[in-house]
This record gives sequence, structure tokens and C-alpha cells, in this order.
Amino acid sequence: MNDDLAALAARIDRTNELLTRMLAEVAKTPSTHAIFVDAGYLFAAAGRLVAGTEDRRAFDLDAEGLIEAFIDRARSVFADSRLLRVYWYDGARRRIHTAEQQSIAELPDVKVRLGNLNANNQQKGVDSLIRSDLESLARHRAISDAALLGGDEDLVSAVEAAQGYGARVHLWGVEAPDGRNQAEPLLWEVDSQRTLDLEFFKPYVARRTAAAHEGPPTARPTRDDVRFVGAQIAAKWLAARGRDSLGELLPGHPYLPGSVDQDLLVEAEGLLQYSLRGQADLRRALRDGFWEHLRTQY
Repeated sequence: MNDDLAALAARIDRTNELLTRMLAEVAKTPSTHAIFVDAGYLFAAAGRLVAGTEDRRAFDLDAEGLIEAFIDRARSVFADSRLLRVYWYDGARRRIHTAEQQSIAELPDVKVRLGNLNANNQQKGVDSLIRSDLESLARHRAISDAALLGGDEDLVSAVEAAQGYGARVHLWGVEAPDGRNQAEPLLWEVDSQRTLDLEFFKPYVARRTAAAHEGPPTARPTRDDVRFVGAQIAAKWLAARGRDSLGELLPGHPYLPGSVDQDLLVEAEGLLQYSLRGQADLRRALRDGFWEHLRTQY
């Protein structure tokens, strides 16, 4: 009898030891977040806020720059968490990527998901895609937090589905010039709300004007030209701040903090005498040149 009790006690001790080890491993596992962007809402709300119109044809939106700004903002909001990826939801006829959507899909840590675009240029099926992804990621414990940029009441079911599996959903919105641009039922269901203001979006949205096309066109620089300018600015940046400042940037590679990225863009446009707004490939070349020089100095 004593031997049986001793064996039982030993098994209990081993079980407790395994549980302790498992809990310790879970405690060391970092939280994970993902960003979900309803591009239809983003274009309409940001266009109205900055350019005074929801018509996509009337303004340029730097999607790549905005995605990096969202990632940078999420890094500060979810300080002890790692990014899974950014999900970008948009509409396209017959769900075939446009050139712009293809360039977004090629960005690191970005997944483009397409609904259909009907004859009236209305998105169809995007809300169900958001719900499917949110629910699946929460169910499999792939994320602990979701930053959702959208405003449609149909997203309420997506929020409830993710919350049902223990994920927290944080609603991000675009400042509305008047009234609201997000449904009240959606605001009621989420775990937190955050509004991104005019100053946040100004660097990434520019209205197209006829005046911009007057006079002789400025020659478009090559990717090598822009990459060289990026390296020039990196050398200047490094000389002003010192090598110790590299430690603040390198962990975020390939992304730059929003303030650094905007300073880089403005200075590069001044040197090139050419606007890089809406020029995703040239913006990428600029950042590549900047990073390449910094990494050679590390």
C-alpha cells in the first residue's frame, strides 16, 4: 500500500513539474497582433478628410506609406507584442488584382484579400472575408489582439466571432470632418477605440489637381537614382545622430518609424525635385537605399 502511495505521489510530482514547465513556456511566448484594413473605408474616409472627396480618382493615397504608419502605430500601442501581418481588404472586378493592389501584395508582412467590385464600384464580400480571417486567427490562438480599421456595421459579427475565442478587438477610425463615419453598433462591441487624425493622414493623401500637370513634366528618376539619394540621406542622418541611434531602427527592419519615414520622403523629394507620393516602387527604392547604407555601418 505504501509503495502504491509513493508511486502515486511520484506521478503527481512529475505531472506538476510538467505543468510548471508548460506554464513557464506559455509565459515566455510573446503576444501577437494583426492589423485588418478595410481599404474601401480607408480611401473614402481619408479622401474626405484630407482631399475633401471620396472619389478615388480625385486623389493619390500612398498605401505603402500608410501601411508602414499603421505598423509603427501598432508597435507603440501593442508594445509587448509582435506583428503577425497586415491584412488589406479591397474590391476588384472578378477579384483580379489591379496594379496598385499587386504592389501592395508584394510588400513584406502584408496579405491582400479581395472581394468583388460590382458595376456601381461597390465592394461585395469584403466583410465576410474580414470575419473569416478574424475568427480563424482567434480560434487558432494566432493573435491575441486585432487592430481593425473599418466602420461598417456588418463588421459587428466579425468582432463578436473573434472575441468569442478570447481575442481583443481594437477599432481604429479615420477622423470625420463632421459627424461619424463608423457605425454605433460597431463602436459598442469593440474592446477599445482609437481615432487617427488629419495630421496622421496628411503625408499620405494628396489631391490631384490640373495645375500639377501644367508646364513641362519633370523626368521620372530611376530606381537607382532614388536608391542613391536614400543612401545619401542615411549618411547624413547617421552623421547627425551617431551610430548608437542605429539600435533604435534595426529591430524594426524593413520598416521605419513614421517620423523618420516622413523626414526621409520630404528630404528625398527636395533633392530629386520630384514627388514620390503614390510612387510605391520609388518609395521602396528610397527606403532600400537608406537601409543598405545603415546596415553597412552596423
